[in-house]
Amino acid sequence: MVKTLYFGTHGGIRSVDENNIPGTGPVLIAPLHLSHLDPPAVACGMRRRLRFMAKEELFRHPIFGGLIASLGAFPVKRGETDTEAIRKAISLLEEGEVVLVFPEGTRGDGETIQEMSRGVAMLAKRTKAPVVPVGVIGTNIVMPKGKPRGDKYLVTLVYGKPFTYEEIATAGTERQNRDRFTAEIQRRIVELCNANGSPLRIAPTQSDSEESGSREPHTERSPSEPVDTQSQH
Repeated sequence: MVKTLYFGTHGGIRSVDENNIPGTGPVLIAPLHLSHLDPPAVACGMRRRLRFMAKEELFRHPIFGGLIASLGAFPVKRGETDTEAIRKAISLLEEGEVVLVFPEGTRGDGETIQEMSRGVAMLAKRTKAPVVPVGVIGTNIVMPKGKPRGDKYLVTLVYGKPFTYEEIATAGTERQNRDRFTAEIQRRIVELCNANGSPLRIAPTQSDSEESGSREPHTERSPSEPVDTQSQH
């Protein structure tokens, strides 16, 4: 219904390689994050039911609340700790669910992919769930950040091949393994977008800034930010 009523009147939606999502068992869906429209778009682009966290107050909206609930969202109470949010995601994965996690944690501009959060690596290692990277194209045009409305545009979801933490984490230390895993997610998302007509570049990391002599402060994202998908600003 959402796919027809909303996306059908806002430019349409298409899926590329949706069959890369395993048909059974736990799966971590790791998309590029451009817009508040991303979770509904990713959910509409796949056959399996997607679960994602949304702040409790969003469910009070008569239309939007019903929309996200129908697509698999569940409420997270304001003030819940990072640990509690991670526990909920782990519980769903252990039950064999498909859970959406934004590796960046915050919305980007559609031109640059941001530094990866450690939360997705933590979940992938703990649950051993395969991770499916997703290229997202056009949601920031249909529902742009900081604007009341956008333009009609064909939203495209590109689902990459699944991989696990164990396949990538072959370095010496845990930090090296985590960094290697998140870099691999980032690389795959960039490749998916670039291969489908949406050029994406990688933003400078903290270490890059330090090497170049930058004095700008860096704030590390919390582990729960990737699963807090609907923060309203």
